[in-house]
Order: sequence, then C-alpha cells, then structure tokens
Amino acid sequence: AMILTSNRGFAEWGDVFGDPVVATALLDRLLHHAVVIQIEGASYRLRQHASLIPENTLARPSTSPPPAPPKRRGRPPKNRSPDQQPNQ
Repeated sequence: AMILTSNRGFAEWGDVFGDPVVATALLDRLLHHAVVIQIEGASYRLRQHASLIPENTLARPSTSPPPAPPKRRGRPPKNRSPDQQPNQ
C-alpha cells in the first residue's frame, strides 16, 4: 500500500515535472487502480498562523456535494450461488 499526497492538482503536474508527457505517464501509472481522496479546506498545520496568510490564498470550504464513491471495477466475487447471479 502507498499513500501519496500533493498540494497540486493533476492538471498542474506537467508544470511541476517540466514535461506534460512525463507527468501524464506518471499519473497514468499512479492512478491505475488507485483510490483518490480529495481533501478541501484549510491546512491543519497552518491554522495557528492563519492571521499571517493573505485572505485571498486561504482555502474556502466547498459548497458542492461530496463526490460519489468510486464504482467497483473488476470481476465479481466468485463465491456467488447460482440464484444470486446478476440478470443478463
């Protein structure tokens, strides 16, 4: 298992790595079968220093509803009985 955090959106990774093709290839491999959790809000570590941060750079809480959970991908479990098979 691996946890990777970043304060940059995926669209910015091309600028970070200096090459959009390399960033796309890297993201393709990192995100394959990954669970992405996007956290929005003020930094926990910077909350003590909020008065020092300019107002226009502070994170605002999102008013949009939370994203739907990811759809399950791959083969269905093998332990189904014949009467539990999905309708085809």
